[in-house]
Amino acid sequence: MSHHIKFQFEDLPYSFDALEPHIDARTMEIHYTKHHRAYYDKFVAAIEGTELQEFDCMKDIFKNMSKYPAAVRNNGGGYYNHNLFWNMMSPDGGGKPSGELASRIEADFGSFENMTEKFSNTAATRFGSGWAWLIVNSENKLEVCSTPNQDNPLMDLSDCKGYPILGLDVWEHAYYLKYQNRRPDYIKAFWNVVNWDEVYKRFEKTAKK
Repeated sequence: MSHHIKFQFEDLPYSFDALEPHIDARTMEIHYTKHHRAYYDKFVAAIEGTELQEFDCMKDIFKNMSKYPAAVRNNGGGYYNHNLFWNMMSPDGGGKPSGELASRIEADFGSFENMTEKFSNTAATRFGSGWAWLIVNSENKLEVCSTPNQDNPLMDLSDCKGYPILGLDVWEHAYYLKYQNRRPDYIKAFWNVVNWDEVYKRFEKTAKK
């Protein structure tokens, strides 16, 4: 391992059982300590001894992702996506966004309910493994889309392109222990733990540009 590795395995921002009953403690523990950890370790191994270990920012890697090996794409995506995901949830989450974000959701989707319905449907119908996203696209509009596997909207090879402000992991390992094959029930539960403060912060970053 490099001593100057810039990419850290970050602490979970809450305890494993903090999102109960919506996300169960056992799933959180396995998801974080096994799945997320494996993505991180394999990503670090994949960039070891290459120019990529000198990069400061995952986004710089993602914007030229098409040039890099599959191990960097899959594990770098898995590492980054999970870092986002943990922070997009909170024990104090749920409810609705406010302020400028709420206005933008209404402007771009007609209503908050329309957005959540579209997002939930996109997450439910993502075939196989992947993620559903709420992004700010290149036209500065909010858009819902999904990516396969561990791809994300920052990657140059993604069909769904933009700045992710909310993401949901729909890999089976994210929900199977509690929800089995009932992905829609897991998606519905997710809205109870969404950390709208974090989503708002990410939204504000794009508003300043």
